[in-house]
Amino acid sequence: MNEEGKSGQEELAQAREEISRLRRRLAEERFAEELKEALTLAAAAGEIASPVTHSRLLEMIVETAASVIPSRAAALFLLDEETEELVFEVALGSKAEEVRRFRVPLGHGIAGLVAVSGQPMAISDARSDPRQAADIAESIGYQPESILCVPLFYDEEIIGVLELLDREGTPSYSAADMATLGLFANQAAIAIEQSRNQQNLSALLGGVLGSLGGVPDHKEEGLTDAARSFAAGVEEDASYRRVLELATLVREISHTGEEEHQACRTILEGFAEYLRLGPRTAEMGETF
Repeated sequence: MNEEGKSGQEELAQAREEISRLRRRLAEERFAEELKEALTLAAAAGEIASPVTHSRLLEMIVETAASVIPSRAAALFLLDEETEELVFEVALGSKAEEVRRFRVPLGHGIAGLVAVSGQPMAISDARSDPRQAADIAESIGYQPESILCVPLFYDEEIIGVLELLDREGTPSYSAADMATLGLFANQAAIAIEQSRNQQNLSALLGGVLGSLGGVPDHKEEGLTDAARSFAAGVEEDASYRRVLELATLVREISHTGEEEHQACRTILEGFAEYLRLGPRTAEMGETF
């Protein structure tokens, strides 16, 4: 093959490589835009659908549990995996503020033992039980008579524990109480993990990309890295923040009552329709 032929083949190979590079770039940009729209809509929908904050939701779960199973005090702990300690997320009762400053090492006290074993525990004579955290009880000046503690499981992993103190009406907690508290623990675990996932878009995106494992060549096209990079910075985007600000207002109005919800929806639908028809109406007006 002469030099002219070789040069032509090299130019053709370069052209094909450039076309392939441009196609990948367009695919990445298109994917990022679609992903941005999907995440923004999902975040807005989640914001509107959520009637209470994450922390308030957990408080409501613990308050309801302490009401259904009448108890003088209650606490919800979350596991800090780095320090291997339980941290008070919710504390109810006369000593709630004092107890919040404590961290409970795994294996220490009833809560620490439940977090390690994954097994619920009911203690009827807590004052004389050597397993209870007597040091914390003495520090805050509150010695419980009875304790019921159950683990919080999510994806077969322990993420914390839920504890009730001093059953009212009876000297100890029953097996039925333990089963009931377990249901509340399940609700709390789901609420915690859903909130964590909504706040961590990168983690959410990782799950989405994992579900796309059957899509041919999505990694080879560079979409995985591009999408992850996009997700890491999407919360800094001004338009994304504006959507969530509006979603917050809609949530506040929508959860006031059914009439307010319908009024809000009617106003927004009317405004959206006006915006959709605006340009066309203006063009029609010019023809008359």
